[in-house]
Amino acid sequence: MNDEKQPVNPDEPLKPATPEEALKEGAEKVEDGNETCSVDSSPSLDLAEFADEEVKEEEEKEKTAEKSFHQMTKEELLTALRNIVESQEWEKHKEVTAIKQSYYNLVNKEREKEQEEFVAAGNDVANFSYTPDATEEDLKNLLTEFKEKRNAFIEEREEIRKKNLAEKYAVIEKIKNISEDIDTINQQFPIFQQLQQDFKAAGEVPQGSETELWKNYQQAVEQFYDRLKVNKELRDLDFKKNFELKSQLIEKAEKLADVPDVLEAFRTLQDLHEQWREIGPVARDVREEMWNRFKEASTVINKRHQDFFQNKKENEQANENAKTELCEKVEAIDFSNFKTYSDWDNATKAILELQAAWKELGFASRKVNNALFARFRSACDNFFTAKAEYFKKVKEESRDNLAKKEALCEKAEALAADFDRKGALDEMQALQKEWREIGVVRRKQGDEVWKRFCNALDEFYGNRKKLFSGKKAEESANLEAKKQVIAKLKDISEDEDRKDVIDTIHELQNEWQSIGHVPFKDKDEINSAYRAELDRLFGAFDIQETRQRVGRYENEIKKFAGEEGRMNREREKLVRALEGRLAEAKTIENNMGFFKVKSSTGNSMVKEMEKKIQKLKAEADEIREKIALLDSQEM
Repeated sequence: MNDEKQPVNPDEPLKPATPEEALKEGAEKVEDGNETCSVDSSPSLDLAEFADEEVKEEEEKEKTAEKSFHQMTKEELLTALRNIVESQEWEKHKEVTAIKQSYYNLVNKEREKEQEEFVAAGNDVANFSYTPDATEEDLKNLLTEFKEKRNAFIEEREEIRKKNLAEKYAVIEKIKNISEDIDTINQQFPIFQQLQQDFKAAGEVPQGSETELWKNYQQAVEQFYDRLKVNKELRDLDFKKNFELKSQLIEKAEKLADVPDVLEAFRTLQDLHEQWREIGPVARDVREEMWNRFKEASTVINKRHQDFFQNKKENEQANENAKTELCEKVEAIDFSNFKTYSDWDNATKAILELQAAWKELGFASRKVNNALFARFRSACDNFFTAKAEYFKKVKEESRDNLAKKEALCEKAEALAADFDRKGALDEMQALQKEWREIGVVRRKQGDEVWKRFCNALDEFYGNRKKLFSGKKAEESANLEAKKQVIAKLKDISEDEDRKDVIDTIHELQNEWQSIGHVPFKDKDEINSAYRAELDRLFGAFDIQETRQRVGRYENEIKKFAGEEGRMNREREKLVRALEGRLAEAKTIENNMGFFKVKSSTGNSMVKEMEKKIQKLKAEADEIREKIALLDSQEM
């Protein structure tokens, strides 16, 4: 708001000073012993200088509020808007704005009611969508038509104001011209009065040109009155009448301080100032006193008006800051990583609290209020759209997860009935692992299917516990039986002939296989002892067999000794066999370098590969002996 400006006293004469001082001086100039008659009204300038655009808009808004559009239905509002457009009342843009606001207030209330009914019916607020009103398109079309035609109206009116300005300056020139003819100036007084009426009738002029126009007009009028001598009796009568009229205006202005409505008091004061200008001057001895009294009363009202809009501006700025902060809080909610219902529920509560806080705030300034609301609503809409998509996705995943878990329940229940089958424990543990990898299910259904799965697990492990508690004694007995088999194997000497003891060994192997499980903690140790005894015996038997095979081979090659071709072919055959055994052993050794397993299965594979390597090397040694026999025969 601009600094407060004091009203101009139109009764004071102009002086050759600054333009600001000139505007504060009157429109009458009195010569020695002669006072002039009244000066007609001038344009409403003083208050227009410090009543900015915002003041004018608020005044129009107050007038519009009296229309009580908020009491109308949407159809009545649409009819009111159509009447304004059809009657071409383009100056009623504030009423149009009020109609638009009232209409969308009704739309918002209908939307909130429809949403409340939607939620009351047990639906999720995120799934709500509003059904557009059929009259809204008609409203938008009328608003567009009003805006386009009003813009054209404003342009046309501005051209008229320019013409009015030219007419007023033409009137001023005519006043100056008749003032020049001093000899006939008394005869020109009716013409002068008509020119004053013509000046007033010319209408509004462009904003910004009033000050200069008023100065020129006042100078021309003063020049005319300076040269006009009127009858003193007529002048005194005019002064008396003007004194009474201005006294009444002063009393009315002073009473405005008690009017509670600041805007109404300010508008009334404007009317009083306009009337003051239209009234002619009073006697010089009371002129300044009356003007000061009227100015002081005006200052009180102007100060109240200025304070009103200053407070309003501060409140709007505070509301703007608060609304901006609410927008930033909503936008700061990062819901891209929300993974649980709790995350979304907590964020939803926060959003609803921010929306409630928004409703408690008043309006921000007009230039940002709508933009802030659009920003806030957009942020909220983005959140609830993402929430709806999340819950839709979770619902689909929950349905799929429920089907998977029900299938696992069926498998678990089947295993519970077949608990003693070999591999059942591994299968059940695999089911448990698979269960943990499946996602969540809606709480009520999830609790039910989890309870079903737990019952199957309890039944399975309960049955196994009962089963294996009776097997501990049996496993201990089996351990002793296996120890006896190992003792019998130890009694067999390595020097005995294989064919004499091989049947006994096979019987002991069969007996070992027929013995059941032993305690798990003793399993590896007893099996290692058993394999060690078998390796000892069969290793010895392998040596015996190797010697026997080499002996038989020696007898065979003696039969074709001296046949050089056959001896060479036989030697090449043995060399190829030797190379094959060595290559295969080398390959297995290389492959063993890639094994880094610590499980029992991995260790078992390593041991099997080591045995195979030993066997290949033993066969390679046997082949070398045969090659050596061939070489000795050739010598």
